[in-house]
Amino acid sequence: MPILLLFFLFIVVPIAELYVLLQIGQQIGALATIALLILASVLGASLMCAQGRATWLRFSTALAEGRMPGREAVDGALVLFGGALLLTPGFLTDILGLILLVPPTRALVRTLLLKRAMGRVAAAGGSGAPIRIFAFGSPRPAGPRPARRDEDVVDSSARDADDRRGELP
Repeated sequence: MPILLLFFLFIVVPIAELYVLLQIGQQIGALATIALLILASVLGASLMCAQGRATWLRFSTALAEGRMPGREAVDGALVLFGGALLLTPGFLTDILGLILLVPPTRALVRTLLLKRAMGRVAAAGGSGAPIRIFAFGSPRPAGPRPARRDEDVVDSSARDADDRRGELP
């Protein structure tokens, strides 16, 4: 699969872009084609900035509200990728970049990507084996767990953490 994807990205897409550029250049002229490409790049950069700011604001708001900013993070990645496509010379990449930058079509792409990702996660996790995640990224060693001592237990409540909300440690 990766070889097919690389073949598509580095061989098929540039050839298709070149073909479209030549066809448009024959219809409207070389200078008009170049001007249209520059205009698309400038408009794409400004659209990327506007959408990037809006996405960053939604991301920051989600964090301030204590929510996980999953949708906002995906939107940020799509805006960044869409902007990069708009800055790449070519009309096909400009169309794809616009699809990723315009909010309604970006929402559709995000939904499709998340469904595909969740399908892969479900397929990978279908073995029935428990998934354990430990703090600080280090897995616990295999074998029996040591007996817990009373001094290992910390008594706390969620209210303790809420009283210090907004303070830095």
